[in-house]
Amino acid sequence: MCGINGIISIGEKESRQKCLEKMNQKLKHRGPDDDGTYSDDYISLGQTRLSIIDLSSAGHQPMHSEDGNYSIVFNGEIYNYLELKNYLIDQNFPINFKTKTDTEILLYAYIYLKEKCLEHLNGMFAFCIYNHQTKEVFIARDRLGIKPLYYAFNDRKLIFSSEIRSILESKLFAFNLDTDSLVDYIRYQTVHAPNTIIEQIKMLETGHYIKFNINNINPVFTEYWSIIKNRKINNTITYNEAKEITKEKLSQAVKKRLVADVPFGAFLSGGIDSSAIVALMSKENNAQVNTFSITFEEEEYSEAPYARMIAEKYNTKHHEIKLNVNDFLKEVPNALSSMDHPSGDGPNTYVVSKATKNAGITMALSGLGGDEVFAGYDVFKRAFSFNKTNWIKYIPTPIRKTLAKFYLMQRQGVQAEKIAEILGAKDFSLATFYASTRKMFVEENVKRIFSFPVHQDNYVEKLFNTNLKNFDSKNELISQISFAEISTYMQNVLLRDTDQMSMAVALEVRVPFLDYELVEFVTGLNDNIKFPHTPKKLLVDCLGDLLPSEIVNRPKMGFTFPWKNWLKKEMKEFAEHHIEKLSKRSQFNENEIKLLWNKFLNDDSTVTWSRIWYLLVLNNWLEQNNLN
Repeated sequence: MCGINGIISIGEKESRQKCLEKMNQKLKHRGPDDDGTYSDDYISLGQTRLSIIDLSSAGHQPMHSEDGNYSIVFNGEIYNYLELKNYLIDQNFPINFKTKTDTEILLYAYIYLKEKCLEHLNGMFAFCIYNHQTKEVFIARDRLGIKPLYYAFNDRKLIFSSEIRSILESKLFAFNLDTDSLVDYIRYQTVHAPNTIIEQIKMLETGHYIKFNINNINPVFTEYWSIIKNRKINNTITYNEAKEITKEKLSQAVKKRLVADVPFGAFLSGGIDSSAIVALMSKENNAQVNTFSITFEEEEYSEAPYARMIAEKYNTKHHEIKLNVNDFLKEVPNALSSMDHPSGDGPNTYVVSKATKNAGITMALSGLGGDEVFAGYDVFKRAFSFNKTNWIKYIPTPIRKTLAKFYLMQRQGVQAEKIAEILGAKDFSLATFYASTRKMFVEENVKRIFSFPVHQDNYVEKLFNTNLKNFDSKNELISQISFAEISTYMQNVLLRDTDQMSMAVALEVRVPFLDYELVEFVTGLNDNIKFPHTPKKLLVDCLGDLLPSEIVNRPKMGFTFPWKNWLKKEMKEFAEHHIEKLSKRSQFNENEIKLLWNKFLNDDSTVTWSRIWYLLVLNNWLEQNNLN
């Protein structure tokens, strides 16, 4: 696990090397154990290393093949690297392995299998391999987007990195805000890949690779994996068979992720997902498992009793991180300064990651992905309800718009605004339903927030509509919503935040629920298998008595902080500073931004704390990165 950088351009070797060293320094938090660079007349590669497998100096990067013809920089972990090594040996490839690292195995897998090596990889990764003889560059990112890879290019040079801030540090391009992405952020509290909030910087999409020749920087982008293409559709499987296969695949996913040469543990909230991971870790691991959970002085936010229940059942070495307002306020500046891309989420992950790292842990497993894969969110239930109202689409749009206005006269709040937007939409469809569900502000509010004309949203709806034809509309509603959740909120908020906040303290986080073999299997199952009565039934049933009934039947709380109270009291000065600064930025409507803040202070149900917080985060990030 590490941070990687690269600059590709002909000539300029000395200036490239100096620039790369600055970029490497910007990523030092991701890899405090080692760092390295390589430069020739065509390319500069850099890496900062967090040692997880083979802690010796043999794992130093950039790593070069024995004949010196290939070089690699690699961020991530290949969980099946030993099986891949045996495969290469069985194929009689003439390889003299010199290290115990997965990096070396990945390098030789590419040398002999080229891009087909990706089909053999089970892991989280972003890497670049350079062929010195042909001057070809190959850059790839993992299937589910667990590890990030950003890039910028023109016809003369290409630059890539694990973080946006490292690319900004290069100063090789004139960087400026992308107004379309700014609107995307206000709609969804994030910017959807391949775009970022910076116009010139893009994110390599999940399950994609890039190939190009240095003599002609014209990257060719290829998708090698997607849920749509690779899910294993099975219409004949029985429920009992599905349970057995699910348990086996999840158990194997956890087992694969326990390979490490450093102390490791798990995040434990006491919910179904994290409890399932801890239960399976305890079965697969002979040593006592370290578990970490956050508790609050405000009891209504604390999940501590449930986490303790699992910790006691599996005799884990349990660490409770008790927070009060002052403790958290001390960490807010650190969490915000660790944010590589603005996001409405993240500080919670930073706090638990820092405490876990301080306890001597270098790698931790997380339950992230369980809700998306096993239909844990309310949006899955609401999708079924929406489908029952399909007849509404036959009502003429003007009449529906009138009904929406009457509805808002009777109801107030965020949900009421979203229902009215769906009801009055020109296209009354599952795509518009899903897009509205994930919005922070409905479209009318978004338009008022900005000082320039805002185009109608089409990213999420287009993503949904483009892929609807690939699903059986009668039997795969859950898979449609899973696809949307994984492709939008999970990849562009949850995974991005988990990476940037955990790597800020040099902690590696592994996510067994996003093992691609498990995802391929579960997303290929029909609704009657995955969602026969209640959310996550398949997951709960496949685990049997591993989870106590108190965990299974407890109310879903989520993993959040008491932000509403803090923003109105202890953090009010911080909030008012950023509201004032954001409102003065030319892209925003000053009166509307200040009105939102006043509504929040007056407990207006249409402006929740989250709709204020991510505005503060945005301005803070823009200030820290000197972007106007």
